[in-house]
Amino acid sequence: MTLFYSQLMEKGAGFIMKDLTKGKPSTLILSFALPIFLGNLLQLTYSLVDTRIVGSFLGEEALAAVGATSTLSGLIIGFLLGMSNGFAIITAQKFGAKNVRDMKKSFAMSLTIGTGISLIITACGLVFLNPILRFLNVPAHLLTVAKSYIIIIIAGMLATFLYDACAATLRAIGDAVTPLLILAVSVGLNIAGDFFFVVVMKTGVKGAAIATVLAQVIAFVVCWIYMVRKYEILRLQKEDFKELNKVMVKEMFSAGMSMGFMSSLVNIGTVTLQTAINKLGTDIIIAHTAARKITEIFMIMFSVFGQTMATYCGQNVGAGKIDRVKKGIRLAIIYTAIWSGITIVASYTIGEWLVYLVTGTHNKTVILNATNYLKFDTLFYIITTLICILRNAMQGLGDHVTPLISSGLEMAGKIVIAATLVPWMGYTGVIICEPIVWFIMVIPLLIQIFRMPVLRTAKKA
Repeated sequence: MTLFYSQLMEKGAGFIMKDLTKGKPSTLILSFALPIFLGNLLQLTYSLVDTRIVGSFLGEEALAAVGATSTLSGLIIGFLLGMSNGFAIITAQKFGAKNVRDMKKSFAMSLTIGTGISLIITACGLVFLNPILRFLNVPAHLLTVAKSYIIIIIAGMLATFLYDACAATLRAIGDAVTPLLILAVSVGLNIAGDFFFVVVMKTGVKGAAIATVLAQVIAFVVCWIYMVRKYEILRLQKEDFKELNKVMVKEMFSAGMSMGFMSSLVNIGTVTLQTAINKLGTDIIIAHTAARKITEIFMIMFSVFGQTMATYCGQNVGAGKIDRVKKGIRLAIIYTAIWSGITIVASYTIGEWLVYLVTGTHNKTVILNATNYLKFDTLFYIITTLICILRNAMQGLGDHVTPLISSGLEMAGKIVIAATLVPWMGYTGVIICEPIVWFIMVIPLLIQIFRMPVLRTAKKA
């Protein structure tokens, strides 16, 4: 099997498959993280383009309708993305251990399990959409428009998962470039689709949703064709879906569900907070929508190095190279801390311009509240740096419990604040919410990272 792996690596040398267990960690991490960064940035443009086009061509009411449901779509998409990344951790470990047979089986299982779960989530989302929107406190005058948008987004969730699963698997074997290139094409199609459906066809917010889903479908199809044609190591056969190893199935469920629920717990808290925000009026809904869109851009580097650490730690722990794991974690924290400083400067210098860029509005109330959110929260991003790096590294190292505990604390904190500080302090309560929660949720991560047995036994790279 090792010989076969070596041969595959030689065949893949002309492509961009990367073994993260060999070479200088700093160079590997940065070169691997760069395409993920660009890919995540492109991914954000899906929602950013929707937001700007809806705001510019359909008005603030339509923008508020989309914003009022964005946390729901974020919850579902976040779970599916987390689940696919969790599955890919097992693939990365098998790749690092040079176990091709089990690596292919893990990929096959990720598609099978993930498709089933995606269909269940889609069905439940559509069936229970009305009570969910009532729970979100979507204003009555926005309800019809909001529903017409979110129902299409939910219906397209399977395509979202399938692309995420394929992209995560490519990153698991060290190819972070191909998902970027495919996503770039998909984003271009999404932008074109937005203009076609919204501006030309006059389909309203439904058109923006249709454009997004179609772009995701195309991304998956192109990614799948590329994978099976270029990587022999990822060409699945019928036997890869049979004779499932019970231990691996347990590993897949543990990693996938842990990463999925880790994201979900965070987003459940965000959804609950949104229910309180939706009671504060249209201006505040738009302001928070803008602030969150910009925050997603600011925090993109945390997510990038988090994803990088999951794959990097997964491959290296599979190869037994613990010293490289420790060094990689330290480097990722340093890189993201530098980025945190950049976001602070941006918030205090170009914050108002960023709000206008996202929304297209000159509403002073919107701009003031959104920029206040950015100026306060970015001061505490160093805590977020630790959270993102540590919980993803732990997932790659096989600890699927502590990240869940940390995310559970975030969910609980946001629920409590939504019920107490927001009714009392209004949007100021929302602004101070996340820093408070961050300080709480980092505690179990810091305690556990120094206690993990796998990090106490160092092996030379």
